[in-house]
Amino acid sequence: MDDERGVMLKPDRAVGIVGYGAYIPRYRLPAAEVSRVWTDGQGGTPIIEKAVPGLDEDAVTISIEAARNGLARAGGIDPAEIRAVWVGSESHPYAVKPTSTIVAAAIGATPHTQAGDWEFACKAGTEAFQAAIGFVGSGMARYALAIGADTAQGRPGDALEYTAGAGGAAYLLGPAEESLAIIEGSYSFVTDTPDFWRRAQQHYPSHGGRFTGQPAYFRHIIAATTGLMETLGTTPADYAYAVFHQPNLKFPRSVARKLGFSPEQIAPGLLVNEIGNTYAASSLIGLTATLDVARPGDRILLVSFGSGAGSDGIALLVTESIEERRDQAPTTREYVARREEIDYATYVRYRRKLRV
Repeated sequence: MDDERGVMLKPDRAVGIVGYGAYIPRYRLPAAEVSRVWTDGQGGTPIIEKAVPGLDEDAVTISIEAARNGLARAGGIDPAEIRAVWVGSESHPYAVKPTSTIVAAAIGATPHTQAGDWEFACKAGTEAFQAAIGFVGSGMARYALAIGADTAQGRPGDALEYTAGAGGAAYLLGPAEESLAIIEGSYSFVTDTPDFWRRAQQHYPSHGGRFTGQPAYFRHIIAATTGLMETLGTTPADYAYAVFHQPNLKFPRSVARKLGFSPEQIAPGLLVNEIGNTYAASSLIGLTATLDVARPGDRILLVSFGSGAGSDGIALLVTESIEERRDQAPTTREYVARREEIDYATYVRYRRKLRV
């Protein structure tokens, strides 16, 4: 069902988050270590550190861990009842071979399910999330699983190397009456803005430097946020929490201030300082951390951003069920706290940056 402007997305059947989960690798590369190697420690550091996947971790294993945590919070739902498993990522391990089928098999959702991989830079995860809302809301499925996961990379010495982290978040979408948080509506804003790209066969992405700010990140997030709030008739004061895409520490703080949200509203989900920009999972991991502390009746605003460019705004209302099922899986902050520091040489080895 669309509003009179035809832009807010809202399903005919009420849909919500039945289960959610996150996973963050334990290894951490301090930003000061990147600065030591490339600027002799003289350059500024945009964040404190970032999460780095181990040699046996990729977007598949991260997705599986997050999905298992999401199912643990779903109240005992049989994975065989899931009719779609969708994984959004910038770093699918195979160019031709879906991530989603591996994940679906690992959690017990195969063979009677739909599976697919999604791509839209950093908002691939919320693309899958919105599609899952539609799948369930249309009556085509009772449950659909949407995941955002990445082991993002930056070219050695590039500014992205400070922030390109790793992690994932999974959301099981289902009927509102079973949900921990109900979807009130979503709104998307998309243009052809070439701020960030990676051509085929290239190992590392390219970006437009400062161009990635105002015409890309800020324009799209502000448009999606204001468009959603206008159609819902809400203001920043109506939300207990807000989660914005986190490419660095400055951008989400700045866009929150521009939109009228307080530092306290964005604080629970602002994880980039500790785990880096997890790309397709950035805002979705922030939402898991926010759900970890939210209370029944809280409204939460989630707004993603994907280069190329677009934003998805999603409004949620937390239900009473959050209290009884939240503790069935590790919290996101517990994953953040579970850390092992590594040096730049170990990072280069783990990320296979030396190609021989």
